[in-house]
Amino acid sequence: MRILVTGGTGYIGSHTCVQLLERGDEVIIVDNLSNSKATVVDSIEKITGKRPVFYEADILDKNALDSIFAAHKPEAVIHFAGLKAVGESVSKPLEYYHNNITGTLMLLDVMRAHNCFKIVFSSSATVYGTPASVPIREDFPTGGTTNPYGTTKLYLERILSDLYVSDKRWSVVLLRYFNPIGAHESGLIGDNPNGIPNNLMPYVTRVAKGVLPELAVYGNDYPTHDGTGVRDFIHVEDLAAGHIAVLGHMEDVGVQVYNLGTGVGYSVLDLVNAFEKATGIKVPYRIAERRAGDIAECWSDPSKAQNELGWKATHTLEDMCRSAWNFEKAN
Repeated sequence: MRILVTGGTGYIGSHTCVQLLERGDEVIIVDNLSNSKATVVDSIEKITGKRPVFYEADILDKNALDSIFAAHKPEAVIHFAGLKAVGESVSKPLEYYHNNITGTLMLLDVMRAHNCFKIVFSSSATVYGTPASVPIREDFPTGGTTNPYGTTKLYLERILSDLYVSDKRWSVVLLRYFNPIGAHESGLIGDNPNGIPNNLMPYVTRVAKGVLPELAVYGNDYPTHDGTGVRDFIHVEDLAAGHIAVLGHMEDVGVQVYNLGTGVGYSVLDLVNAFEKATGIKVPYRIAERRAGDIAECWSDPSKAQNELGWKATHTLEDMCRSAWNFEKAN
């Protein structure tokens, strides 16, 4: 299958590209490298023995997208590209709305023009806002998002659903991610953002390595077992496998929604303790004020994906920590 992957040199995108190539798909990556590096393409080739086609291009550049589609005629799109930092989105809402929403509208318009009607969309558990209870099922109400990043995902889910209503040729799968961490077992690809990390695990690994002095834990007064925020951490390899599972169910799906998580909630300090146990390295931290846009707890009920796709997360929290540290040491 010819699959165009936006954001394919990014964290989740690169791991998904590896699994696509390993199963024999033809992969075309489009990425503007705003939060990744072109050398990831080399790493993907080292892991798989196959080199994906790569274009340094922005999804906001409609002419570039049109040329890429004309050249490769992809049969499906996995759409990862987008700005993704919760805290940053609060301070830069216009940039987030423009990049994530306008960029996706450009992509969808070009897809339609080239008769490509299958899309797997990288959504987020943030669309549930502050849930009334946990674990979270796909039939829980969405909305009440607490930050512009989550709101872009919410709006795009609605846009994609409206698109299907208007034209039944579309097959749309909305994947609501929980909190991906970890890295490929080779240590060649992992979560390696440009600049200071916005995500927890790469911050932890850089503190452990001595690149950063300490971890800031944003809030210890949440109504959780230790006062720190609780999340559903999922190994990025399991998350990538969820995309592979979905591709086998893209015929006449209409619009489908799946949670991709483990179904277990761990706090920030649980993760720090698991990292220290897995690596033997202490992680100094300090308690900071709550971060704008965060909620107390969020974890999934992943049973729908298990029942309908035959997909299940298999890695433990210590597996995630160990693989993330192996990647950090290698890079």
